[in-house]
Amino acid sequence: MSDFGFALQLMGIGMITVFIILSLVVLIGNLIIRFVNKYLPEEVSKKVEKIAEQTTALNRKKVAAIVSAVKTVTEGKGHVTKIEKMS
Repeated sequence: MSDFGFALQLMGIGMITVFIILSLVVLIGNLIIRFVNKYLPEEVSKKVEKIAEQTTALNRKKVAAIVSAVKTVTEGKGHVTKIEKMS
């Protein structure tokens, strides 16, 4: 029975080790994401201007509406990079 107990101890230590390492990976990943988003933000306005330049004056209102809708739905995390008409 001591071999079975030793196996359970070994399994428990292994599971705890994996849990701790995966928790550190998630924590460090979230910290890196927050740091990059805070100190190195992506300039969205240039992309929107680039898209708007490709459209006509009538379509600029549509582009603005699409960009605004994406920004609202994704809470500022999503960005429009290209708009194509589906046929």
